[in-house]
Amino acid sequence: MEAYVRAGSTMDRRVGPPRPVAGSPGARFRMAAGLDIVIREAAPLMSLGEGGPGPGPRLVAREAGEFLFVGVRDGGGVSPGPGGPGTPLRPGDILFYDTGLTHRLDLPPGSRLKVFLLSRTLLGVGDSGLRRLTAVPVRAGSRLGSLVSPFLSELAEMVATADPAVGEAIARNAVDLLATLVMEQLAPPPGDIADARRALLLRIQKFIERHLADPDLSPESIARAHHISVRYLHKLFRDEDTTVGRWIRHRRLEECQRELVRAKGRRTIAAVARRWGFTSPTHFSRVFRATYGMSPSEWQGAAG
Repeated sequence: MEAYVRAGSTMDRRVGPPRPVAGSPGARFRMAAGLDIVIREAAPLMSLGEGGPGPGPRLVAREAGEFLFVGVRDGGGVSPGPGGPGTPLRPGDILFYDTGLTHRLDLPPGSRLKVFLLSRTLLGVGDSGLRRLTAVPVRAGSRLGSLVSPFLSELAEMVATADPAVGEAIARNAVDLLATLVMEQLAPPPGDIADARRALLLRIQKFIERHLADPDLSPESIARAHHISVRYLHKLFRDEDTTVGRWIRHRRLEECQRELVRAKGRRTIAAVARRWGFTSPTHFSRVFRATYGMSPSEWQGAAG
């Protein structure tokens, strides 16, 4: 069985022209940005991977053509790859695989392989993500595959004649494109994203409710408590046609409005304001009048 991804191979990080690697089957080019590109014809008893803890899946194609593979280094053999006794491939498909496993290929004569080899750290993928990523090919006929597959194929063709500057740009573009493809493949469905965002917003609103009386309540403290950025916090409220500060102020005013009636004659207006996070009685009176069209004392009087 022939393995053309050598165990323990290292990447040349120096900026320079793509260099063919001596002794490698087919054309193998060592690029900048931690990327190797291999182009070769299919052959009998062919395999992908560096060997490792055990054999990976058998990859089968019935129709000759061009196939794209993305070998993820440093995977540790944690991903069994596509399931089944023989994962079917079609020309133009993109298959991510863990180089820590040996994958036997069964491709028709006349088929061609273009293989992109890079570290998992460049793709930003963990163990669970790698398992999902290698579970099924990105089909050439899919929305994403129809865009990415021909572009990757053309990038691979360009490396043989590229000068240093172009070679470096090709490497960066290929790595960026593959990282984007990984993000798209691992992203939850749009409905799940919307549900998760809504659930987070509700948790944040409940947190605000519990801390309305805290004068130090701020976008920074709220974001920190929920392990998100302040920018994302503002985006959540902007999507609801409001702001964090406006929502906090609205809820504080509602509580003050109710308590002014309940505490009439027992608690001063300033004390009610402080109880709900307003540190300045003057500021409280101003925003109360702007919201309800009357002062806090007028509100108390009108409530009887």
